Amino acid sequence: MQTTDIGSKGNGKIWHRKPSPASSDGVMVNVIHSAAGYPSKTVRFLHAAFDTTGEAFLAGDHHGNVYTFDLNRNRFNLVQKTGQACTALAFNLRRKTEYLVALADYSIKCFDTDTKELVSWMRGHESAVSSVSVHGSGRYAITTSTDTAQLWDLDTFQRKRKLNVRQSVGIQKVFFLPLSNIILSCFKDDSIFAWESDTLHCKYQLPVPEEGPKLHYKAFAVTQDGRVLVAGGKSNYLHLWCLDTRQLLRIIQMPPKVRTVRSMVFLPDSFDGGSSQVLGVLSQDGILRFINIQTCKLIFDIGSHDDGIGSAVIAPNGHYIVAVMENGSLNIYNVQSLTQDVNKPPPPLVKVITDFDRSKASRDPVSGLKMKVASGRVERPVKTRDSKAQTRILRPPADTLEDKENELPEGLNKKRLQALLKGFGEYPAKYRMFIWRSLLRLPENHAAFSSLTDKGTHSAFVRLHEVYPIKSTKLQRVLQRILSLLAHWSAIFGEVRYLPLVAFPFVKLFQNNQMICFEVIATVIMNWCQHWFEYFPNPPLNVLSMAENVLAHHDKELLQHLVNCGVTSQLYAWPLLETLFSEVLTREEWLKLFDNVFSNHPSFLLMAVVSYVICSRAPLIHCTLKDDFEYFFHHRNNLDINAMIKETYRLMDSTPTDLHPQRMLSDFEPLTRGQYPVFNKYPTFIVEYQSQERERIRQQELEYLRERQIAHELESEAVKRKAGDEAWYKQQELLQEAEEQRRKILLEEENKLMAQRVRLAAMKREVKVKELHVLDASRRRFLKYQQDQKKMELRRLDDEIDRKRSLREQETGTAVQDIEIRQLELEAQRRMFEQQLAKEQERVTQEVKGQVDACRRKAEIEDHMLYKLIETDAYHDIGAKTKMEEALAEADQLCTDTDWQVEMISRQQQADTDRERDHQVLARLSRGTRAKEGQILNLMKEVEGKRWEDVVERRAQLEEEKQSSVLAEARRRQFLAEEMAQAMQHEENLNRSQGESFERLRDLRVRSPNSARRLLTEPVAVEPKPRNICLNDKSSDDSSSHFSLDRGRSDLETKERELMMDVRELRQKLAARARSTVPPAYSSSTQN
Repeated sequence: MQTTDIGSKGNGKIWHRKPSPASSDGVMVNVIHSAAGYPSKTVRFLHAAFDTTGEAFLAGDHHGNVYTFDLNRNRFNLVQKTGQACTALAFNLRRKTEYLVALADYSIKCFDTDTKELVSWMRGHESAVSSVSVHGSGRYAITTSTDTAQLWDLDTFQRKRKLNVRQSVGIQKVFFLPLSNIILSCFKDDSIFAWESDTLHCKYQLPVPEEGPKLHYKAFAVTQDGRVLVAGGKSNYLHLWCLDTRQLLRIIQMPPKVRTVRSMVFLPDSFDGGSSQVLGVLSQDGILRFINIQTCKLIFDIGSHDDGIGSAVIAPNGHYIVAVMENGSLNIYNVQSLTQDVNKPPPPLVKVITDFDRSKASRDPVSGLKMKVASGRVERPVKTRDSKAQTRILRPPADTLEDKENELPEGLNKKRLQALLKGFGEYPAKYRMFIWRSLLRLPENHAAFSSLTDKGTHSAFVRLHEVYPIKSTKLQRVLQRILSLLAHWSAIFGEVRYLPLVAFPFVKLFQNNQMICFEVIATVIMNWCQHWFEYFPNPPLNVLSMAENVLAHHDKELLQHLVNCGVTSQLYAWPLLETLFSEVLTREEWLKLFDNVFSNHPSFLLMAVVSYVICSRAPLIHCTLKDDFEYFFHHRNNLDINAMIKETYRLMDSTPTDLHPQRMLSDFEPLTRGQYPVFNKYPTFIVEYQSQERERIRQQELEYLRERQIAHELESEAVKRKAGDEAWYKQQELLQEAEEQRRKILLEEENKLMAQRVRLAAMKREVKVKELHVLDASRRRFLKYQQDQKKMELRRLDDEIDRKRSLREQETGTAVQDIEIRQLELEAQRRMFEQQLAKEQERVTQEVKGQVDACRRKAEIEDHMLYKLIETDAYHDIGAKTKMEEALAEADQLCTDTDWQVEMISRQQQADTDRERDHQVLARLSRGTRAKEGQILNLMKEVEGKRWEDVVERRAQLEEEKQSSVLAEARRRQFLAEEMAQAMQHEENLNRSQGESFERLRDLRVRSPNSARRLLTEPVAVEPKPRNICLNDKSSDDSSSHFSLDRGRSDLETKERELMMDVRELRQKLAARARSTVPPAYSSSTQN
């Protein structure tokens, strides 16, 4: 391994002898940068980036130096000193000499490698830029930092959009997908979004895997076709996403030694069509492991624990790997050396040529020319203990001259490949491009190819996109580049109009490796396009006549039909040749055909044209119009490609030698190594004349454009001068207008100021008025508050007066009740006094009758006892009546109080109605009172009559008893006993009724006025007692009415007193009459 110290050099060689990397490590050269004056110290390289060709790369160190390394020319150059450490590098894909550098001050600068000048300076990030992604068109670039991503227009170097995210989420990476206009944004929460770069609308979001370990994505890689995304992070697992279906394809587990994935990169392959299969994974141990994502097998690795890799980039052509080592140096690896064991072709079909018997050959010279070909065999792999397959190939004992001619690079043999092709009809798709490169013996002249590339786009193909528009911009660009290379190689190819038709199918196949594509097309032109340009600019009539002769030999009828229809070989053969069958065959058919073309003599292509015409004999016989023939040979037709190829081989074998194109065409000759061969098989004077004419026309156009430019400049200058004058006058007018406007504005401002002062005075007046209104309102509110307080005080006084009035009425009612009770007591005392008087009168009567005999005394004593017993009963009756009247009066008082409360509540709502109702109730009660007074008078009269009758009856009985005293002695005793028993029973009944009345009165007192009112409102059936009648009793119908009976009670008392006086006088009269009548009876009894 070579080591190069660039030191303080500004330029120099990368290696001093041709590198020969070993297959074990593949290192071509190790580049270090020692510090000036301190050989022991090195300046660390930080980042590297390849250009589009894959032959040169940029490298930046932490001192801000940027170097270019051209691996093809073996040169390095110091192109810039930024003075700051770079954080990211990228080439500008549109302008090849420009590149972008992200610096430590968060800015991005664009420099030119040729002029070493600053092109642009872009600012806007607030943290270090971690990556720079350039769109395939080279117009846009995306720079990513931890907090934002910004989209830049590289034509104007202006920021187009900015993506901001929350600090809690953070951005991992934002980049363009290859071959598309989609931007992928990857965040720290493992979310991935896809955006349209034109509209910046979110196209889709990849779902976050719910199952499996959480990776915490940190590294991402995309295949060259932009269809597969690989993501890895803090784990040894990798997620493979299909961006077409937006689904997780598989999860790959790396070896246990891998704990964290630092970065990933795909290894391009020229023959996989952009669907890269080999992925490089850089882990935390500094080892870059390359695995196959389909078979999940480890292919090779670079780096070690002692010499770890910090970061790595791979050339777009897949030839080189540049690794920035952890010690700060650069390692350049050769991918071919690392993959020479991997890219071995499949084991060939081996045929062993047996040696002939020399003795027999000497005896029979004819048999000595014959060779016996026997199929050899490949021994099956013998498995060793290490489980490694070893294959032994049986080879012929000696090499012949023909075998040397058939030997191809990479260990292939043309004869064996032809046998394989005849057996299967085509080569394996996986190894087709490898086989073609071997069959065509491509030299891979990198230096010559680079020199052609440096010449840029040829003037003949500057407007190729207008003549041959292609949907894919990349394919258009590659086609333009390949055609320019061909035009620079030979001048005639800048004049050939059908060259894009010849080159397009190869460009489409080899668009990812332009050098291989150029050499394949050049080889095809050198061998299969022989004598095509001898009649330029006309079609190759000599080549077409060869095809016509072959067709005339094999199918004269078809040729005659074509001649009769006026169809020449320029119409049926030349369209197939100038497009190489790409217009009439599908991709698979075309590939199968050219497998056979590249495996045979160059005349096979002409035979394929004749075979195509013969195989299409049936539709061609039915065509008569020239337009039909032209359409037929420019569009795809229903043709069996296998039958066509078989017919081609038949024509190759059965065509006579004098007519066979092989006689006119040379054998296959590959391109020379080192430099491409000179191609001058064309009429030079015509091409030179056309090029001279084109150059003359171009010069005239340039002269015309220059003169037009001068005229435009003069015109523009006059227009500018005129515009300047007009602008000056307009400016003066504008200044005058501005002055007038300023004066008007000043006047308006003064008027506005006066108006504002007037408004300010008015506002002050309004404020004063509002202040007075507020004071007046507050004063009125205070007065209203005082009025409300006084009203509330008056209401409280009214309530207090009502309460005192109700208390006074209650006290008055209580006093009235006490007076009534006192009157009843006085009445009772009066009656007791009258009884005592009666007793005194009886005693006087008894003294007068002192002379009555013992029987008379006994009789009188018994009568006295009987009379006393009766009076005792009456006394008890009077006491019970008094107590009942007291209870009824108290109940009546409770009812009255309750009714008063009810009346007070409903007085405000029904005052008029209650007044009318009270009048009616008073009238009804007055009538009831008068009726009751009449009943009482009648009752008292009846009682008086009954008593007089009792007195008369008893007098009669007394006379009878006096007469039969002896006989009635026993009867009187029995009668007295019975009377005494009845008196005792009556007294018990009175005591019981008196206790019940006291209990009822206590219950009424205990109950609330509401409950007493409910009790009083219920109708109670009371048996009428003629001797216990109270004038204060109320019927149940009048329980809810309130009225005063003071006037009626006073009238009743007056009448009662008069009645009692009448009764007293009546009793006195009766007593006087009795005294006057009793003595004769006594005397007669005594006399007896």
